[in-house]
Amino acid sequence: MPFAGIKRRTALPLRLTLPMRPLDIQPIGQELAIKWEDGSESFVSLEKLRRHCPCAGCKGEVDIMGNLYKNPGRPLPAQSFQLRGLMRIGTYAIQPTWADGHASGIYSFDYLREIAEETE
Repeated sequence: MPFAGIKRRTALPLRLTLPMRPLDIQPIGQELAIKWEDGSESFVSLEKLRRHCPCAGCKGEVDIMGNLYKNPGRPLPAQSFQLRGLMRIGTYAIQPTWADGHASGIYSFDYLREIAEETE
Protein backbone atom coordinates (compact mmCIF):
# COMPACT_ATOMS: atom_id res chain seq x y z
CA MET A 1 0.00 0.00 0.00
CA PRO A 2 1.58 3.22 -1.14
CA PHE A 3 -0.56 5.48 1.07
CA ALA A 4 -0.95 3.78 4.41
CA GLY A 5 -3.80 5.07 6.55
CA ILE A 6 -5.68 6.69 3.67
CA LYS A 7 -8.97 5.10 2.83
CA ARG A 8 -10.14 5.00 -0.73
CA ARG A 9 -13.33 6.96 -1.26
CA THR A 10 -15.97 5.90 -3.65
CA ALA A 11 -16.52 8.51 -6.31
CA LEU A 12 -19.85 10.25 -5.95
CA PRO A 13 -21.89 10.61 -9.11
CA LEU A 14 -21.64 14.02 -10.68
CA ARG A 15 -25.06 15.66 -10.82
CA LEU A 16 -25.51 18.57 -13.11
CA THR A 17 -28.52 20.78 -12.74
CA LEU A 18 -29.81 21.58 -16.17
CA PRO A 19 -31.72 24.81 -16.63
CA MET A 20 -35.49 24.49 -16.60
CA ARG A 21 -36.93 25.02 -20.06
CA PRO A 22 -40.46 25.93 -21.01
CA LEU A 23 -42.46 23.51 -23.12
CA ASP A 24 -44.91 26.22 -24.17
CA ILE A 25 -45.16 30.00 -23.83
CA GLN A 26 -48.35 31.84 -24.77
CA PRO A 27 -49.64 35.35 -24.12
CA ILE A 28 -53.11 35.15 -22.57
CA GLY A 29 -54.77 38.51 -22.00
CA GLN A 30 -52.41 40.62 -19.90
CA GLU A 31 -50.23 37.66 -18.83
CA LEU A 32 -47.60 35.38 -20.25
CA ALA A 33 -48.48 31.74 -19.53
CA ILE A 34 -45.53 29.35 -19.29
CA LYS A 35 -45.67 25.56 -19.04
CA TRP A 36 -42.35 24.22 -17.73
CA GLU A 37 -40.66 20.86 -18.31
CA ASP A 38 -41.43 19.76 -14.75
CA GLY A 39 -45.18 20.14 -15.43
CA SER A 40 -45.55 23.35 -13.43
CA GLU A 41 -47.12 26.48 -14.88
CA SER A 42 -46.35 30.14 -14.35
CA PHE A 43 -48.34 33.25 -15.16
CA VAL A 44 -46.43 36.53 -15.36
CA SER A 45 -48.18 39.83 -15.94
CA LEU A 46 -46.92 41.62 -19.03
CA GLU A 47 -46.30 44.73 -16.95
CA LYS A 48 -44.08 42.78 -14.56
CA LEU A 49 -42.26 41.19 -17.49
CA ARG A 50 -41.55 44.59 -19.06
CA ARG A 51 -40.51 46.18 -15.76
CA HIS A 52 -37.96 43.36 -15.35
CA CYS A 53 -36.45 43.92 -18.80
CA PRO A 54 -32.82 42.76 -18.60
CA CYS A 55 -31.43 44.93 -21.41
CA ALA A 56 -28.66 47.43 -20.73
CA GLY A 57 -30.95 50.37 -21.48
CA CYS A 58 -33.44 49.32 -18.82
CA LYS A 59 -31.34 47.55 -16.20
CA GLY A 60 -28.05 49.33 -16.79
CA GLU A 61 -24.50 48.16 -17.44
CA VAL A 62 -21.62 47.50 -15.09
CA ASP A 63 -18.10 48.49 -16.11
CA ILE A 64 -14.94 46.58 -15.26
CA MET A 65 -14.63 48.48 -11.98
CA GLY A 66 -18.14 47.49 -10.89
CA ASN A 67 -19.74 50.90 -11.49
CA LEU A 68 -23.37 50.73 -12.63
CA TYR A 69 -24.40 53.00 -15.48
CA LYS A 70 -28.15 53.25 -15.86
CA ASN A 71 -30.53 55.53 -17.71
CA PRO A 72 -32.67 57.68 -15.43
CA GLY A 73 -36.02 56.12 -14.64
CA ARG A 74 -38.88 57.25 -16.82
CA PRO A 75 -42.59 56.57 -16.81
CA LEU A 76 -43.67 53.92 -19.26
CA PRO A 77 -46.79 54.56 -21.33
CA ALA A 78 -49.56 51.94 -21.56
CA GLN A 79 -48.24 50.60 -24.89
CA SER A 80 -45.02 49.63 -23.11
CA PHE A 81 -46.95 46.72 -21.58
CA GLN A 82 -48.63 45.51 -24.78
CA LEU A 83 -46.86 42.49 -26.24
CA ARG A 84 -46.59 42.56 -30.03
CA GLY A 85 -44.34 39.56 -30.59
CA LEU A 86 -42.32 36.89 -28.87
CA MET A 87 -39.24 35.33 -30.46
CA ARG A 88 -37.42 32.30 -29.12
CA ILE A 89 -33.65 32.75 -28.92
CA GLY A 90 -31.92 29.41 -29.41
CA THR A 91 -32.67 26.95 -26.63
CA TYR A 92 -32.13 29.37 -23.77
CA ALA A 93 -34.23 32.55 -24.00
CA ILE A 94 -37.10 34.61 -25.37
CA GLN A 95 -37.10 38.13 -26.76
CA PRO A 96 -40.37 40.08 -26.55
CA THR A 97 -41.30 42.96 -28.82
CA TRP A 98 -43.46 45.61 -27.16
CA ALA A 99 -45.98 47.98 -28.77
CA ASP A 100 -43.72 50.98 -28.00
CA GLY A 101 -41.00 49.44 -30.20
CA HIS A 102 -38.77 48.18 -27.40
CA ALA A 103 -37.27 44.78 -28.30
CA SER A 104 -33.74 44.59 -26.92
CA GLY A 105 -34.46 42.55 -23.76
CA ILE A 106 -33.43 38.90 -23.93
CA TYR A 107 -34.90 36.90 -21.04
CA SER A 108 -33.04 33.66 -20.34
CA PHE A 109 -35.32 30.84 -19.24
CA ASP A 110 -33.64 30.89 -15.81
CA TYR A 111 -34.35 34.62 -15.47
CA LEU A 112 -37.91 34.12 -16.71
CA ARG A 113 -38.47 31.45 -14.05
CA GLU A 114 -36.96 33.76 -11.42
CA ILE A 115 -39.39 36.54 -12.41
CA ALA A 116 -42.30 34.10 -12.36
CA GLU A 117 -41.45 32.85 -8.87
CA GLU A 118 -40.85 36.31 -7.40
CA THR A 119 -43.60 37.35 -5.03
CA GLU A 120 -45.11 40.77 -5.44
